Amino acid sequence: MRRDWRIPWFAAAVTLVVHLAANPHYGFFRDELYFIICGFHPAWGYVDQPPVVPLLAAGSQLFGHSLFALRALPAIFAAGGAYVTVLLAFELGGGAFAAALATLAYFAAGVLESFGAKVGPDMVGLWLWPLAALYVLRIVKGADPRTWLATGIVIGFAIESKYSVAFFAIALVIGLVLTPQRSILASRWFLGGIAVAAVIALPNFLWQAAHGFPMWELLRNGANGKNVIASPALFLFQQLLITNLFTWPIWVIGLVELFRSSAGRFLGYAYVILIPMMMALHAKFYYPADAYPILMAAGGVAIERWTSRLIIARAAIAAATIAAWLFFAPFSLPVLSEQAMVNYSAFVGSALHIHRAALQTEHGRFSALPEDWADMHGWPELASTVARIYYALPAAERDRAAVVANNYGEAAAIDFFGTEYGLPPALSGHNNYWLWGTHGYSGDVVIDVNGDCGRRDFPGLFRNARLVTRLNAPWVISYEQNIPISVCTGIREPLSELWPKLRFYI
Repeated sequence: MRRDWRIPWFAAAVTLVVHLAANPHYGFFRDELYFIICGFHPAWGYVDQPPVVPLLAAGSQLFGHSLFALRALPAIFAAGGAYVTVLLAFELGGGAFAAALATLAYFAAGVLESFGAKVGPDMVGLWLWPLAALYVLRIVKGADPRTWLATGIVIGFAIESKYSVAFFAIALVIGLVLTPQRSILASRWFLGGIAVAAVIALPNFLWQAAHGFPMWELLRNGANGKNVIASPALFLFQQLLITNLFTWPIWVIGLVELFRSSAGRFLGYAYVILIPMMMALHAKFYYPADAYPILMAAGGVAIERWTSRLIIARAAIAAATIAAWLFFAPFSLPVLSEQAMVNYSAFVGSALHIHRAALQTEHGRFSALPEDWADMHGWPELASTVARIYYALPAAERDRAAVVANNYGEAAAIDFFGTEYGLPPALSGHNNYWLWGTHGYSGDVVIDVNGDCGRRDFPGLFRNARLVTRLNAPWVISYEQNIPISVCTGIREPLSELWPKLRFYI
């Protein structure tokens, strides 16, 4: 097989350029704002995530607000993922066409493209999950056993980005146990790799332990009403949808190819073990998605072998994969205007008879735009509206006024965009904002964002409460539409005493 070692660099460069051009549109995503603010409070962990992504997100904003700089982060990880996908195709016995087709399948998979389009914990896995698989595959094929140490480093840093990689690592080990290659586990270097991963992950584990393992509470709360729990059949169907309704046969062929390969069979076992684990844990459909580049690489190898003398067939397969990528790209890359996206979404849903609810992960999330695109709207308007209300207060009240937001997205938007207006730090009982506390505010004067001055949960909490405005920014998600912003004064219970009752991890 011809293996031009310029191909992985070319695949990475094209991926990087596409994402750098397409990513920085619409606006900052709700979670991106939260990651940035978390990163500006450096810690070994946070209520709902490990530290790597928040620190990277905050680092991108050290020289001022820049959507381009922020979205360059996932673009870089996506490029790394494309590079490793090509290396996996080569390692599994493929040549230039296998590498090219695997890269095209990687592009066409909407979930992977989405991970590379905005900052989130899964973006790191685009590179590190396939890289871990590549290292283990090389060990299976006779590489220096000390490569286990590199594997441990990769898994350790991946855990510091998102905990779900631990299940992928477990699936890899079980996959090895089920094959004759289990002998490579009887090595001090394998134990060394485990030790390296554990040492890297330990600071976050200690942070979680010191704070009562809030992540467990958050996951339990999410499973008890917030998250949509997919049936096994729906979860499997979702895997086909998120990897592109037209190109999923590439990775399915790859799964079969892995089971046919003596060296790669453990990777096939790892996938079929990982998916039931995710189902049993009621995971969201995209949690195992960083494993798909492995299967796509194997699919490229199989299809290359089948079409070794069919150049026209190869051209047709490549062209169809590119067309499939372009067809679904607007759902993963923010490249269309808002109205054009609404129209295109309606057209695709009608043409394919697939409702957006098939990929809904949480209850009560509706919008004209796809959910992620909707959550990139309305945040600057929120901060400017709060600033107008804040500066309209009498000076004596303004000096004591606290801004309290209903959720971390609103709070982070006020903190991020509020620097322009000199707003005080936002307070919220939601996730890590609760840990940051009251910042010394008594609560006697509160600008309540998307709340009711405690009327529902704490009747009579304030002596005076008045609704100032309702904000209804265009294109926002359902629960950020027509949100009330009130001024509450005369608190009857000091905020410091009330604070323990305001915690909600979800």
